[in-house]
Amino acid sequence: MEFLCYHRDRTDSNALRGELIEDHWSYMDGYAAELIARGPTFADDGETASGSLHIVDLPDPAAARAFAFDEPNHQAGVYRDVLLRRWHNTMGRTMWDFPGGPTDGNRYLVIGLGAGEAADIVMPPDKDELIAYGPLLSDDGTTWLGTAVLLRAPDQAAARAVLAPGRYADIEVHDWEFGGRR
Repeated sequence: MEFLCYHRDRTDSNALRGELIEDHWSYMDGYAAELIARGPTFADDGETASGSLHIVDLPDPAAARAFAFDEPNHQAGVYRDVLLRRWHNTMGRTMWDFPGGPTDGNRYLVIGLGAGEAADIVMPPDKDELIAYGPLLSDDGTTWLGTAVLLRAPDQAAARAVLAPGRYADIEVHDWEFGGRR
């Protein structure tokens, strides 16, 4: 089962985040084989971390909750909240398989939160810019709750446009980069 885990940072937690970077990376090393995508999101200044995204393949919702809440930054109070949803890897690949590589162009995490009839189940036609794409689902995988996308785009407006306007209660767009040890 695939899960999207997005930890949103507390205000002014960057110093603590920096102190825990090795603990965070060591924790993620234990999940290296299960990770589909990972990386930090950034505030408007492009340098201050605003969150941490992980898309991971785990046996069940209990394992996903343990992954999210046992993470060292979460335990230490870096994060203000956690979005944890079952996710379906529509593209069937990891971020490391993205042909555009890890650094060329602007990267974004787009999260559309919705309810009711599913939207954006079919990927957009320009798949070359998609890094990861899939629906957010209930724990049992039967109810559509939104869509999450990692993509390369010229700007935030173009990234937002990948999701159907009017079909979501909220669409978040975050500057994002490939994560992992540097």
